Amino acid sequence: MLTGIDLNSVRFAEPLYLWLLILPAVLLIVWGWQLSRRRRDTRRFRQHRRLPVRERFPIFGGLAFWLCVIFATAFTTLALARPTAAVSLVRTAGVDLVILQDGSASMHVTDVKGDRWQRSMQFLRTLGEALRWENDRVAMALFAHMATPQIRLTKDPNTYFFFLDHLSEESPFRLEDDTSWDTNMELGVYWGLKLVDRDEQIHGKSPNAKAFVMISDGQDWSGEVAKSVALARARGIPIYTIGVGTSSGGFIPEAPRTPTSGPPLPPVYAILDRASLSAIANAGGGKYYELDRESDREIANEIIEAARSRAGFQGVQEGTEPLYWRFLVLAAVLMLVGALFLHERAELAIQVAGATIVMLVVTALTR
Repeated sequence: MLTGIDLNSVRFAEPLYLWLLILPAVLLIVWGWQLSRRRRDTRRFRQHRRLPVRERFPIFGGLAFWLCVIFATAFTTLALARPTAAVSLVRTAGVDLVILQDGSASMHVTDVKGDRWQRSMQFLRTLGEALRWENDRVAMALFAHMATPQIRLTKDPNTYFFFLDHLSEESPFRLEDDTSWDTNMELGVYWGLKLVDRDEQIHGKSPNAKAFVMISDGQDWSGEVAKSVALARARGIPIYTIGVGTSSGGFIPEAPRTPTSGPPLPPVYAILDRASLSAIANAGGGKYYELDRESDREIANEIIEAARSRAGFQGVQEGTEPLYWRFLVLAAVLMLVGALFLHERAELAIQVAGATIVMLVVTALTR
């Protein structure tokens, strides 16, 4: 966040262009001489012209346009000299998002686009695109009956999107594995805490604000879940839950059959359990969201901004700020103001020529 510009530190990267300021300075002197002549002619005209009412003469008349042109030329010249100034930047810490992704069998239900797993991966891609990746970091753990960490806290977007590319189609917890037929949220939260602890052991305590983002279709609230949520709350880590699925739900696909498979199990119907996800979010000091109720971008931005508001202060950093665009804006505004005083076609041609020159200057400065 920019806190101020030190005007005493203004420097010019191309100071040779400053010699061109002689031209608008000379033109300003000529303009002042023309203004004095106009005032003198106005007084003489009033002395020799008698009317029943007092005539009003504009103070500047057509000279107002030329004054705007002169100052616009001066500001454009200053922009060509590429001015810079020292600025103070207040730096805040980033955010550490630990993603807890449900990979249980119910995530194969196709009551959303693709299935619940693929819909979750689509949201996680949007979440990654919303991060700044300068100080922000992401970790990921998957959970079903057991939990498996996938990514340690990293600020490398390539690592994050690499895992998404390889996880986007299907959960690593297969339907034929018994361990996938359970949603062990408490173990997911425990592993999230382990990822945070492991990062502190390696890199020390980070000033980044931490938050858990749990994406699931829910499970029954239990005492074990309450314990894990309480641990996260005690560490000051809020839990934001994101529901994926619908109230109407759908059947979990049958696991592939093998020669050693026993008798087929009865079909299992899975719906979105909003109540348990809302309870976890409330107990964890976060908030419950639901995919397709709000846009992915809105959900991602709200979670990141809520976490960022809790980030620590990293001090003030000195930097430089280019000022040329400010002078170009002033030149453009003056040309627009001068257009209000146009009376002759020749002046309009000058106005168009001036706008063309400003565009050429902008093109040269932004190369």
